[in-house]
Amino acid sequence: MPRGFLTLSDIAPERWPGLWDRASLLKRERVQRTLAGKSVALVFEKASTRTRVSFEVGVFELGGHAVVISNQGSQLGRGEPLADTARVLSGYCHAIMFRTFGQERVAELAKFASVPVINGLSDQHHPCQVATDLFTVREQLGRTDGLVYAWVGDGNNMATSWIEAAGMFGLELRLACPDGFAPDPALVTQARERGGRISLTRDPREAVAGAHVISTDVWASMGQEAEAARRRVAFAGYCVDTALVQLAAPEAIVLHCLPAHRGEEITADVLDGPRSRAWVQAENRLHVGKAILEHVLESA
Repeated sequence: MPRGFLTLSDIAPERWPGLWDRASLLKRERVQRTLAGKSVALVFEKASTRTRVSFEVGVFELGGHAVVISNQGSQLGRGEPLADTARVLSGYCHAIMFRTFGQERVAELAKFASVPVINGLSDQHHPCQVATDLFTVREQLGRTDGLVYAWVGDGNNMATSWIEAAGMFGLELRLACPDGFAPDPALVTQARERGGRISLTRDPREAVAGAHVISTDVWASMGQEAEAARRRVAFAGYCVDTALVQLAAPEAIVLHCLPAHRGEEITADVLDGPRSRAWVQAENRLHVGKAILEHVLESA
């Protein structure tokens, strides 16, 4: 199986500074030709704005061709096995980006593909987003180390990838999650064993106090819409508002992977305010995605 990018640690920690440097160059000089003559399949079992547009534009700007495949508009929607889809797409395309539900689906596609697979999002991991978030922190604050990172909200796929990042880079990460919504303790233990300084609390104020980076996400992710009302009750008090942000370091920035529900997990004045880097962060998905594409294709 060719080297792909299913979780953040599929690219070694020492390789990331070079990839982020490359993303910075691609941000300054957007049109390159490193994917000339290559095609990339973008497969979506979940709806998407940023992932789809950033990868489709990214492939184009690198001189390649993107083939967008939705669940409803392909044989996947009629039950074709992932293994068969992987084999067929591998004969047509040079890489596959997959946005889906369980991580096991990403792993199965990668198992039967003979080209690199990039995880555009699964229920358990969101590596392209957290790679972008770290790039944004580096760009905005000048470094990624020596900072305090606070996560406020659900112990979801974003939290999982932040935990993985903490273990890879030795970050200090504080997670504030309500009772019953904490991340997998085994993942936390594993990241701590790798050097991550991770603490868990149910008090967002404790997590944010003195933090340099505050991150949050919607309370009900795709596929959890039926739980939205219950989650609003459970997450009461976990809104990133002005009072919470004022507890952070003076230079603190606020990140949100979007889409956002203003007035739920974050207030409008914070998301649209001077501390927010959500819009820079969203644009950076393009540049980091391009660097990841180049990397997996060079490594194939």
